[in-house]
Amino acid sequence: MAKVEIIETTYGNFGNCVKISNGIIELYVTTDFGPRIIHFSRVGMENIMYNDVKHTPLGDPIEVFGGDVHKLYGGHRLWISPEILPRCYHPDNDKVAVTKIKNGAEFAATVEKNNGIQKIMTIVVSEGSESVTVEHTIKNVGLWEIELAPWCLTVMAAGGIEIMPQTNDETGFLNNRNFSFWSYSDMSDDRVRFGKNFIFMKQETGHETPYKLGYNNTSGWGAYFISGQAFVKSFDPIEDGFYPDDGCCYETYTNEVMLEVETLGEITIIPPGEEVVHVEEWELYEEANPPKITDDEAMVKKIIDKYVK
Repeated sequence: MAKVEIIETTYGNFGNCVKISNGIIELYVTTDFGPRIIHFSRVGMENIMYNDVKHTPLGDPIEVFGGDVHKLYGGHRLWISPEILPRCYHPDNDKVAVTKIKNGAEFAATVEKNNGIQKIMTIVVSEGSESVTVEHTIKNVGLWEIELAPWCLTVMAAGGIEIMPQTNDETGFLNNRNFSFWSYSDMSDDRVRFGKNFIFMKQETGHETPYKLGYNNTSGWGAYFISGQAFVKSFDPIEDGFYPDDGCCYETYTNEVMLEVETLGEITIIPPGEEVVHVEEWELYEEANPPKITDDEAMVKKIIDKYVK
């Protein structure tokens, strides 16, 4: 069984990074800014993450942050919900402190003095398998309590298809699911299909109008198929949890260049000196025949059942 290697290196025009690999899968995590997981793939295969090589600013410079601006970059990041400007758009353009641990590393962002928080991402790669644990920690380093939810966004490369489980819990005469949609989401958009057991969303390059939905994903997983690989993100939803955006523990967004697979923790009041933690489990498999948005659900289930237990 190959050991997990943790190597300081560089990656494209994203500067200094830490590479973590077990010979089956590999990740690159930025340390000049972020942290962002900027690359994730099976060894020798394409990066499944979207990379913004232009480092596009998200909006205008923000005076309260000294004129700095949050940049897209891409990859996987830790944010805070609800999405309020300027709080959750605090720039993550400063250097990251790295502490190596067994089979991985802890990546601590610079303290956000304006928000009174610090974001930490701890990544552990399993020996001999396709599995990664990504632990997201938000610490309250301020002088008063704060209220927020961890929000974990994985920005996927273009051209793939996302499969999400429908919430089919038996609730008798009561409703069993709720959906949230954003003002720009066109309910007739053919990139999205709602089936009996699954929700499908495809990323279409060149489709200018964005689309976003969120819902109470009680099954606790989402999958994205891209470049011959199947990415499965799992988390532990809390039954009747107090989640943002009218009860959404899972959200997804797509535009003309990428698609986001997002999970959220509960809205929590964090006292000074305390922290909140949200954990995701990732797997990345080879999949030569990914599902299509038009596929029969029985066929899709056969594919999904190989990866989601």
